Amino acid sequence: MGNKTLTRADLAETVHRDIGLSRAESAEMVNDVLELVSQALVEGNSVKLSSFGTFLVRSKRERMGRNPKTGEEVPITPRRVLVFRPSQVMKNIINGHEPGTDDDT
Repeated sequence: MGNKTLTRADLAETVHRDIGLSRAESAEMVNDVLELVSQALVEGNSVKLSSFGTFLVRSKRERMGRNPKTGEEVPITPRRVLVFRPSQVMKNIINGHEPGTDDDT
């Protein structure tokens, strides 16, 4: 895939090609899956995709930060952040190892 960004349209086209649904049905399926994942995260649940990774929502407290330009201290408001933790299988694939092998060897 190179440096290309994977889009919803790319996912829908793959579903259309590999499963045989119509393009409209494929696009709807991709949107439904992404909506389900998004809704689970908004509700504060984690989403685990086996052999891929886990999406988590973490809450960050209010803290003091510093404006790098002026050096002025400013409060950073509390917020929720999305975190992705890749599975060991995905880490191995990214590093060129066979899936299921340990990357420490």
